[in-house]
Amino acid sequence: MRRRALRLFLAVLVALATSLTGATAQAAEPDSPAVTYTNPIAEKRADPHIVKHTDGFYYFTATVPEYDRIVLRRATTIQGLQSAPETTIWTRHADGVMGAHIWAPEIHFIDGKWYVYFAAGATHDVWAIRMYVLEGTGADPRTAAWTEKGQIRTQWESFSLDATTFVVNGVRYLAWAQRDPSVDNNTDLYLARMANPWTITGTPVMLSRPTYSWETVGYKVNEGPAVIQRGGKVFMTYSASATDSNYCLGMLTASASANLLSRASWSKSPTPVFASSAATGQYGPGHNSFTVSEDGKSDILVYHDRGYKDISGDPLNDPNRRTRVQKVYWNADGTPNFGIPVADGVTPQRFSSHNFPDRFVRHYDYRARIEANVTRLADSQFRVVPGLAGSGTVSLESANFPGYHLRHDAFEVWLERNDGSARFAADASFHRRAGLADPAGVSFESHNYPGRYVRHWEYLLNVQAVSTATDRADATFHAR
Repeated sequence: MRRRALRLFLAVLVALATSLTGATAQAAEPDSPAVTYTNPIAEKRADPHIVKHTDGFYYFTATVPEYDRIVLRRATTIQGLQSAPETTIWTRHADGVMGAHIWAPEIHFIDGKWYVYFAAGATHDVWAIRMYVLEGTGADPRTAAWTEKGQIRTQWESFSLDATTFVVNGVRYLAWAQRDPSVDNNTDLYLARMANPWTITGTPVMLSRPTYSWETVGYKVNEGPAVIQRGGKVFMTYSASATDSNYCLGMLTASASANLLSRASWSKSPTPVFASSAATGQYGPGHNSFTVSEDGKSDILVYHDRGYKDISGDPLNDPNRRTRVQKVYWNADGTPNFGIPVADGVTPQRFSSHNFPDRFVRHYDYRARIEANVTRLADSQFRVVPGLAGSGTVSLESANFPGYHLRHDAFEVWLERNDGSARFAADASFHRRAGLADPAGVSFESHNYPGRYVRHWEYLLNVQAVSTATDRADATFHAR
């Protein structure tokens, strides 16, 4: 009854707005409209790092399976990196330090110069992994003059890697992974201030040690830190466990106004925030970075994984980690939601209600509805694919149930597996129209029942004819 009363109250408001303005009241444009990419972005490229520079170009570097060089790609779009030519900007030494295991390069632009952070072993000891820095002068890092600034010295001369740098409140920090010689594990996460782009200053603080079961499968590992900031908070993702299908992301959170060099300022997620998905066929997602969409309105997760679970031999000798991207969404509490590693191909979208902007189309017990605060993100993500019935239609495929599509049955919208029948194809196909209540939105007209549109009623999705302003608003959605 309370929902029905709310619906009636909303209808009165919409009618009043229509009578006053001559048009249906419109929801605000999404602050982060939909972006889609086609994965993978790059085959055989692990530990990916993509940065959008002020020149309008994206720069992409990653670990190559030969572990012998540092490469760069440049494009005006993230998707363009897929086919962009690759330039080698540095090659390992033939002898001594920086002569083996060239891992996890990151590129940053600091105070007018380019810097690449990377890890490397030595020809006499390939496991003597340490962190090093290159400095580049020139507008285009692919053709810059690169010089070696040497090793980043820390509190110990021990296994260390995965350096990344970021600024909070005007202070530049370095985060990295390192083995504490006094502890029986592989690597912990550390943080320190920087005196310059290749030197830390002060006493580093240990932020995280692998203690949860999901951090200690195969190896006891916290590595690959990456930082994203929003709403006065600092989020540091990191990778855990062995680099096979157990590889996953954890996350640390701190207030941007706190003392970041105090371990007490950081809280740690008790469970992984991003992990393998058998449903989508993606395994071992990890060693991520963050970038932004072409319009600057969406945060993008960049990571690697494999398209299969079982690996023969040492995972480090398996070359098939691929670079992938997908949009980051933000929960109502201000925390990032990465969902699941989505299937290869086009990335999914979310659809918010025009007249209930905080509610998203999602499936629950296979019934389609609109709902707020969908923290089980993948339930509210759908791939817009060519319509099963053809004729210029589209179908909406579930992100976490590939092969399942939204279809109407007795005019109710459900998520069901495609059974290959002509009826299913017709029921699951829609004509994508400009939003009936807002042309900036989208409405979905039934393929086999022209004039009927997907709309919500009592928060459940149905396929119905529309005639009133309220009907049109209920049948309009915004892609996010």
